[in-house]
Amino acid sequence: MSTDHIFQLIAILIYIIGMLLIGWYAYRRTANLTDYMLGGRSLGPAVTALSAGAADMSGWLLMGLPGVIYTYGLVEAWIAIGLTTGAYLNWIFVAPRLRVYTQVSNDSITIPSYLENRLKDNSRILRIASGIIILVFFTFYVSSGMVAGGVFFESSFGLSYHVGLLVVSIVVIAYTLFGGFLAVSYTDAVQGLIMFLALILVPIFGVFLTGGVGETAQTIREVDPKLLSLVSGASFLVIISALAWGLGYFGQPHIIVRFMAINSVKETTQARRIGISWMILSLVGAVLTALIGIAYFRQNPTAILTDSEAVFIELGQIIFHPFVAGIMLAAVLAAIMSTISSQLIVTSSALIEDLYKVVINSDASDKRYVFLGRMSVLFVSIIALIFAWAKTKTILKLVSFAWAGFGASFGPIILLTLYWRKITASGAIAGMVVGAVTVMIWGNSPLTDTLYEIVPGFILNLIVTVIVSNLTYKKNDEIEAEFEETERLLQKERS
Repeated sequence: MSTDHIFQLIAILIYIIGMLLIGWYAYRRTANLTDYMLGGRSLGPAVTALSAGAADMSGWLLMGLPGVIYTYGLVEAWIAIGLTTGAYLNWIFVAPRLRVYTQVSNDSITIPSYLENRLKDNSRILRIASGIIILVFFTFYVSSGMVAGGVFFESSFGLSYHVGLLVVSIVVIAYTLFGGFLAVSYTDAVQGLIMFLALILVPIFGVFLTGGVGETAQTIREVDPKLLSLVSGASFLVIISALAWGLGYFGQPHIIVRFMAINSVKETTQARRIGISWMILSLVGAVLTALIGIAYFRQNPTAILTDSEAVFIELGQIIFHPFVAGIMLAAVLAAIMSTISSQLIVTSSALIEDLYKVVINSDASDKRYVFLGRMSVLFVSIIALIFAWAKTKTILKLVSFAWAGFGASFGPIILLTLYWRKITASGAIAGMVVGAVTVMIWGNSPLTDTLYEIVPGFILNLIVTVIVSNLTYKKNDEIEAEFEETERLLQKERS
C-alpha cells in the first residue's frame, strides 16, 4: 500500500472511531423505546437541521449528483433546484405542525403510529400498511447506501467492491444498533459538517487547478457547450421530473422524524435557516465539483476518470495532501453512513412499534422492545446487504426509486392529516396503496424514462385520498378536539 493510502486510511480510521464513540455515548443515554426511536424529543435546532440534511443527502450528494452533472451537464441541476424548494416547503409547512400534532395525538413516535392515532383507525390496517411500505422501500434505500460504500472503497483504495460493502455495513450497523436515534442524530450532525466543508473546499481549490473561472468555463465549452446549459436537450417533462424530486420531502420518514424529535416548535425556525443554508451551499458545491471535474480531466488527458460517480473522490485526492484527502474521503463515507443509519432506525421502529407491537405482542417490557429494535436493525441490514451484493443499478437509480416510493405513498397523506380535518383512515389507506403501487409499476416500466414515477404516484394518491375520504367521512369529536388543540398550541408556541 502506498504512503498516500496510509495517510488516507489514518484519516478514515479516525473518522470511524469517532462515529463509534458517539454511538457508545448515545448507548449510555438510551433507557427506553422512546429514547431509542426518537431520542426523547430532545434534539436542538442545529443537530436537527444538520442531521436532517445529512440523512437526506446520502452518497447521492457527493457521488450521484456530481456523477450525473459530470456526464450530462447542468441540465441535471434541476434535481437540486427541486430538492431545495421541496426541503424549504417541508420546513415551513410540515415541521412545526408535525412536531405538535404527533405529541397531541397520543405522543406518537413513528409515522405509522401518528397516522393511526391521528385518524383513529381502530382496524390497525393503516398502521400495518404504513409499516410494510417503510420496510419495502427502505430496504432499497439502505441497499443504495451500501452500494455507494462499496464503490467508495473500490474507487479510493483499490479494494474490492465487496470488501468496501462489508466495512461500511459493519460500522454503520454497530453504532446504529447500539446507540439508536440519538447516535444516528449526533453522528449525522457531525457527518453533515464534514460533508459541508468538503463540498466547499474541493471546488474552491479545484478551480485554481483548472486556470480560474473563465478558463474552466472555456474548457467545458470545448468539451460540449450544452454542458453549461440548464435547458439544452431537456424536454418539459424532463424538467418537471427533476423538479418533482422536491415532492418527495413531504413523505420521507427518515427526514420528517427529525421534526417530531426537535425540542420545541420555536426551534424549527432556527433549524430551518441552518438546514436550508447548509443544503444550498452543499448542492452548489456538488455541482461546481462536477463542472471543475469536466475541465480538469479535459485539460489533463493522462488523468483518467473510470467512474463519473467518483469525480469528487478523484479531485479530492488530486488537490490535497493525502491526509486532507483522507478527510475528503471521510466526507463521502459520512454522506453514505448518515443516510443508512437514519433509514435503519426508522425501519427498525416500523418493525417493532408498528408491526410487532400491533400484530404480535403489545405487553412486553421496554427493555425487550429495545432489544428487538436492535435485532431489526441487524435483520434489515442483512437483507439490504444481499440486494447490494450484485451492484446491478447506479446509486442514483436506487435512490430515485425509493425516494419516489415514500414521496408518493406518504407525502399527500402527511399534508392532508396536518391541514384537512376530513381525511379518513379509509381514504389514507386507499391513497397510500395507490401511490405505492403506481411507483412500483411506473418505476419498473419504460414510462419512467419519460416522467419520474413520483409525479403520477403523488397525484393519484392525492385524488384517491380526497375522493374516498369525502365518501367515508363521519365527524369524530376526538379528531376535532385534537385538531383544535394542535392549532391552539401552534399559536401559543409562535406567540
